[in-house]
Amino acid sequence: MPTPRPLNTASLTALYDATALRRIERHYAPDSSPRLMERAGATGAAKVMQILGGRHGRVLVMCGPGNNGGDGFVVARQLKQTGFDVLVAYAGDEHPQATDAVSAWASWRAVGGLTVPRLPRGPFALVVDALYGIGLTRPITGEHADWIAAVNDMDCPVLAIDVPSGLNGDTGAVLGNAVRATHTATMIALKPGLLTLDGPDHAGEVSVHDLGLDCAAVLPPSGWQTGRGLFEHLLRPRARNSHKGTHGNAVLVGGARGMVGAALLAGRAALKVGAGRVYVGMLDNAALPLDPEQPELMIRSPAELLSGDLATSVAIGPGLGQSPAALDLMRDAVQTPATLVLDADALNLVSQYRDLEKALLDRTAATLLTPHPMEAARLLGSTTAAVQKDRIASARDLARRFRASVVLKGCGSVIALPDGKWFINTTGNPGMASAGMGDVLTGIIAGLLAQGWPAELALLGGVHLHGLAGDRLVALGKGPNGLTAGEVIESARAAFNALIAGHAMQEVGHIPL
Repeated sequence: MPTPRPLNTASLTALYDATALRRIERHYAPDSSPRLMERAGATGAAKVMQILGGRHGRVLVMCGPGNNGGDGFVVARQLKQTGFDVLVAYAGDEHPQATDAVSAWASWRAVGGLTVPRLPRGPFALVVDALYGIGLTRPITGEHADWIAAVNDMDCPVLAIDVPSGLNGDTGAVLGNAVRATHTATMIALKPGLLTLDGPDHAGEVSVHDLGLDCAAVLPPSGWQTGRGLFEHLLRPRARNSHKGTHGNAVLVGGARGMVGAALLAGRAALKVGAGRVYVGMLDNAALPLDPEQPELMIRSPAELLSGDLATSVAIGPGLGQSPAALDLMRDAVQTPATLVLDADALNLVSQYRDLEKALLDRTAATLLTPHPMEAARLLGSTTAAVQKDRIASARDLARRFRASVVLKGCGSVIALPDGKWFINTTGNPGMASAGMGDVLTGIIAGLLAQGWPAELALLGGVHLHGLAGDRLVALGKGPNGLTAGEVIESARAAFNALIAGHAMQEVGHIPL
């Protein structure tokens, strides 16, 4: 079994929330030359030129009253001085709220820049969104809301400076309405809200520009974007001298009447990522004694599988239901000395029975929770809307409350660990919003656990691999529409082996995958 080690976050993209970014800006402000606003504006102008690729059509820059608007004035000035036809829309008074923005506006006017108080009609080659940045805390209303609606209807690239206006940079929640950018040039560090909830639908292609600042020298990251650097040391080819027992026993429990397929999907996934043996405990006594598509799965009674010490890992929930029999099995499952994965109705049962919650807290082996937002809301005694309003906080609350590693599934799945660390996964695509995908994820995690992966890395790696498998299918033209969970199982096997082969080539000096 691999030796547990501290999580290697050095190669990951760091995420910083608004509070941390303000502290970093204050730290560097006295010594920054040129001013950060000048750097940000120059970076934005360079990004405009990159997007347009040598074309010099008319550019519209929307500026707001704060520092984000100041960045926009610098973008406009830089573009104008490069020969672009630039028009600035600014519905504010003669003196923007931010001191640096006053200077930026004055510099724009000094080069003969034109500012109009209403959003003009196009056509435009590109629109720069510099209305609001990470400081926005209330919904956008009035004239600026109308501007956003108009820009979202335009048929041209839209570059957001820092974050799309109207998007909460910490949570990815839309505040009233938000710009749908084709590109976002985010400054200093990557914001978590660009990666989760509505962020990916509004940010478009995201580029990160540190403006010459070293964030880590001031503050540790708030969180991280997942990447294979976390689990790369586990991507080892199998020893030639190995056998099925070397690669562990995964136990999957579920499959009540009418939901047998969920348990089979989970079992197949565990098998296809390399578990040595996979046992499936079916509640439906009338189910087939074997899986005709995957006869390697060993189907047993759930009580038999949970009563011994057979399992390296136990996952319970896919197709479990909430019957008295399911509740009895849950009470047995939480007593297992193996690492435990809870999904679907297993989570719903925990939310209803306090003795299950207490038993989870009393466990010495690791526990992993894989809720979707509604299941998370039940566990927290909250609502789905409240969970989604701040997905990071919700995942961290669950990890803390249950002393478990948690993945809150959804767009930009959030993984939170009991020690407070959190990550956002960015693999996966909308085609994976279909039946059975959660069951496959549970099986992948159980399969990695069976092979000796540490619990936290099995969760982080499993979520990453699951999304990567879906992305490979889309790249092959098999989605996103109509993507099925069964196809993702096969793709996960291919993706996992490719990751292992790529790492092996990298170690001996070949081109990495």
